[in-house]
Amino acid sequence: MTEDRLAALGIRRIPVPIPFVQAGGPVNVYLLEEEDGGLCLFDAGLGSDEAQAALDQAFERLGRHYREVRRIIVSHGHVDHYGNAQNVVERAGGAVPVFAHAADVGKMAESGMRWRDRMAHYGAFFLRLGVPPEVLAALAEEGSRGQRLARRIREVRAAGEGERLRFRHFEAELLHMPGHTPGLLCLWIPEHRIFVADDHLLEKVSPNPIIELGPDGEDGFFQPLVAYLASVRRLRELDVELVLPGHGPPFRNHRAVIDALTGFYARRQARILDLLAGGPRSPYEVVTALFPRARPGDAFLTLSEAFANLEVLEARGAAAREERDGKILFRLAA
Repeated sequence: MTEDRLAALGIRRIPVPIPFVQAGGPVNVYLLEEEDGGLCLFDAGLGSDEAQAALDQAFERLGRHYREVRRIIVSHGHVDHYGNAQNVVERAGGAVPVFAHAADVGKMAESGMRWRDRMAHYGAFFLRLGVPPEVLAALAEEGSRGQRLARRIREVRAAGEGERLRFRHFEAELLHMPGHTPGLLCLWIPEHRIFVADDHLLEKVSPNPIIELGPDGEDGFFQPLVAYLASVRRLRELDVELVLPGHGPPFRNHRAVIDALTGFYARRQARILDLLAGGPRSPYEVVTALFPRARPGDAFLTLSEAFANLEVLEARGAAAREERDGKILFRLAA
């Protein structure tokens, strides 16, 4: 019944396959019917052959054509959400505008910096976090593999908080919900109490807080979990009936999901404090304690998770950082 209700509002969900098991299932591309009967895509899926085939099949099943696409809104700058956008633009005739938040445009635009250009900054920072060189090599390869699954978008226009969008059956508002990335955008449809959450809120998995360095590799440019917890508190206050996530089927009871998620983070932070009670630890030492079975190629995600929680503890005054011999350590605050 949920999918029928969405179809009556001109909303169609298309699950698109991805090879990232940590994401919690296929990525969702949402087709939204425009005022003139055309289509808006909210996210475009991954830029792989399998993902393109899934999107092609869905368009055919629905009796729609790429030439009906009027605009694309990319929720955030991760490859499974923007990777196929340029392909859709070209299939639609090349004149379709693509919108994203300015803070994430550089991750997906053709003019933005590639992972290979940023790896020197990240590599130097990860060494300061205590990552061994052999793990750093696996991490670099994993990042490069992910980038090969996306095409950069020729032109991306900035969109942001509070913009009102008109569709055939409803009006919606873009909400900037930083955390999972600095520029993550969600779509709020207040008349029908529907929240298109992309990766801001997932029912079964926690959205990874990803380490973000500044343009010149500076630490502290963005604190993802500190920002996320503020954003998700804002979402908790909204009167949402139905959440349309970036992965998995729609779900209800968003406050229960948020409370479970914040409880999960509280327990993780308590575990980290227990570790720090034994003395100062590098972020990578925290990773090995929290995720003893993780693959070296998962280090970006596990290190991001550990470091983001350490930043929250630091912001709360429960932990403090210091640097010794070029290595960052965290300890219990005095």
